[in-house]
Amino acid sequence: MTTTQKLQRIQKYSGKTQEKLARDLGVSFPTLNSWINGKSQARSKAIEKISSLYHETFGDTSIELHELDEKIEKLKQLQKQFSEPFSILMSKKDIYDNFLLSLTYHTNSIEGSTFNEPDVKAVLFDDVTIPNKSVREHQEAKNHQGALGFVMRWIRDNNNVIDEEFIKHIHQILMNGIMHDAGEYRDHSVRIAGVNVPTSNHLSIDKHMVKYIDTFNQFQKKSLAQVEQIAKTHAQFEQIHPFSDGNGRVGRLLMLILAFKYNMAPVLIKKERKQAYYTYLEESQVKTNHIPLTSFIFDALFEGYKLITA
Repeated sequence: MTTTQKLQRIQKYSGKTQEKLARDLGVSFPTLNSWINGKSQARSKAIEKISSLYHETFGDTSIELHELDEKIEKLKQLQKQFSEPFSILMSKKDIYDNFLLSLTYHTNSIEGSTFNEPDVKAVLFDDVTIPNKSVREHQEAKNHQGALGFVMRWIRDNNNVIDEEFIKHIHQILMNGIMHDAGEYRDHSVRIAGVNVPTSNHLSIDKHMVKYIDTFNQFQKKSLAQVEQIAKTHAQFEQIHPFSDGNGRVGRLLMLILAFKYNMAPVLIKKERKQAYYTYLEESQVKTNHIPLTSFIFDALFEGYKLITA
């Protein structure tokens, strides 16, 4: 694949404007525009940056276990610096509001919402109706606000042990007014669009969810095992795909519980990394190679730490 093709794919799938992409690469807009349109060629250092950004956007499944060592050490340092991320979020309204805004914007964008971040902010905090946007998009934003609040209160008041009713209630809040069967497991077959991942037969969902919850409620002592547990259970939940719709948003909220259980920052998967996210999920689900997804979750945790230090 040529450098021009890589840049075109990055722009298309990350949703970045040429201005933002130019800033990320440390070049001027005219220079980037010339590369994208094939009018000039990038030099070797710029090609390295473009290749790195391409792997960040679409994923690199060749990651080895030893490559996680630096991320483990970085996480340990952050945990020493911020010993109780959950308490920080719950005690400071400005930080919580930024957390709410970021999670709502990115999780809904991953699922196709066309709201930009200012749109989401206006809907969540000012109860504004955005012109030329669907009713569903407004409901998705407000419902996610309610579901996140429910999850955070539950973490505050409980012992981090989850059950099926808790998961169903998250879904009921998220999909209220959007799906007729909100809060209920599906009674039909589904396929995950764009990937070759078999989902659970609807007759086996109850059995598979019992196994998922058992794995989720286990306690891991070491940092790597903890982050790997977040990654593996997320991949497991998404492959079960227990609901007709809304599984991704429920699954990303469930990851918060494990992160806070281990005194980590929230997991924030940004919309710009959607394609890499899907690549790593499929690698974990189909090939049972959990290392790339685990590495990706480390990165998502580091994004979460930015929310509590903003």
